[in-house]
Amino acid sequence: MSTIPSVEFGKWRSFFWPVHRHELKKLLPMFFMFFFISFVYSVLRNAKDALLITAPGSGAEAIPFLKVGGVVPAAIIFMLVYAKLSNLLTKEKLFYVTVLPFIIFFILFATVLYPYKEILHPTVLADKMEAFLPSGFSGLVATFRNWTYSLFYIFAELWGSFILSLLFWGFANDITKVTEAKRFYALFGLGANLALMAAGPAAKYISHLQSGPEFAGDPWQTPLNYLMGLSVLSGIFIMMIYRWINRNVLTDPRFFEQSDQVRVKKEKPKMSLKESFLFLSRSQYILCIAILVLAYNISINLLEVTWKAQLKVLYPNKSEYLDFMGTYSTILGATTIFMMLFVSSNVLRRFGWAVAAYITPVVLLITGVGFFTFIIFKEPLSPFMITLGASPLFIAVIFGTIQNVMSKAAKYSLFDPTKEMAYISLDQESKVKGKAAIDTVGARLGKATGSGIQLGLITIFGSLSAVTPHIAIIMFVIIGAWLWSVKRLNDIEFKQIEKRNQ
Repeated sequence: MSTIPSVEFGKWRSFFWPVHRHELKKLLPMFFMFFFISFVYSVLRNAKDALLITAPGSGAEAIPFLKVGGVVPAAIIFMLVYAKLSNLLTKEKLFYVTVLPFIIFFILFATVLYPYKEILHPTVLADKMEAFLPSGFSGLVATFRNWTYSLFYIFAELWGSFILSLLFWGFANDITKVTEAKRFYALFGLGANLALMAAGPAAKYISHLQSGPEFAGDPWQTPLNYLMGLSVLSGIFIMMIYRWINRNVLTDPRFFEQSDQVRVKKEKPKMSLKESFLFLSRSQYILCIAILVLAYNISINLLEVTWKAQLKVLYPNKSEYLDFMGTYSTILGATTIFMMLFVSSNVLRRFGWAVAAYITPVVLLITGVGFFTFIIFKEPLSPFMITLGASPLFIAVIFGTIQNVMSKAAKYSLFDPTKEMAYISLDQESKVKGKAAIDTVGARLGKATGSGIQLGLITIFGSLSAVTPHIAIIMFVIIGAWLWSVKRLNDIEFKQIEKRNQ
């Protein structure tokens, strides 16, 4: 009878913390690395929207133009360089070479590009373009008029693609076993969402800081300096942690057998980029993963631009916009942590990969139906909203915020871990080249496709509000393809892979 309490305690302990004591040496550094990477991503995400959307002559309509004409080409160029360097440098040097350009850009933006924006921005030429081009191209003119902000937006997007998705998760997949992944990956995500909760209050505090006379009355120079300073320090910490893991964890025989290390080195891919894409095109398994990534990014892009267009009207000032996004980041982080503690790891361990993979598209479908229903039928609902004492615009922003929080919380707590688990059992060549193609070009292509759909519809119908019903229908079709891909991936491939690795 005396053993029963200890057995029950062990069950509860594994429910909330499924990690052995000796594994903390491996888990905690990865946890903190992900924390700092996600902290920078949250800071950049809030700042890029505040800069671009509230810039003179700009708005949410600039986002589709920038993603199609700026982010995707930059991602392709970055991927080409990364693929070339991956065959020339060791993995450790490749990591540093990839992170350093971002740190350098953060410093340059705060010290050169932003302070001298009045000189660098082609305002006169942009005014002439705006007078000549049709009104549907106002977003294109805005990206050109505020090109330094557009460049900042591109670097912020690439941080999410390359540092977060490619470098961190690629590194995690290399050093994590399948048995560890089921217990570790959801916990890695806790670091990301603690970062959101830290970045939110930081953004709110920084948004209220005012620049002194030394900055010629620009109220946003001091907040920007703080944001970029935090990003630079976080980047340095990321590289320091990565170096420590390579020196102290990857040499520990408790986590890696020498034979595994030798095998990985021998399997370093030597294929050209063209050969890599031809190889990936023959793999139905990798194509299914690509559909997951494309579907999520198309869907979330279609939803976000509509929400941000309303958010800009409600908060036209940079500081007010950043303050709101700080609140949003805090709520998102807390919601995602709750899902990770009580949903993610336990769903993976108790119900398997397929159930966990289905949750994100289902959440996106349900919240998307509610969001678009509210937007499309906003006028008939106006009398009811007035009785609540709030403007239709405010209710629209709050409803969109709830939709974004729920869909992204599901993404961070379930979509990312299940997607990364799908890579683990691939051979080294497919893992490196496939992940690079899917997580960089694939993710950007998904957002660019969403932006392209919006651009085409806006050109035809004239405004974001007019195209909302069409966007809703397209998004639901895409989610249907996403659900089919999860089923196909599970039925054909994943069950067999799990069986081989038991």
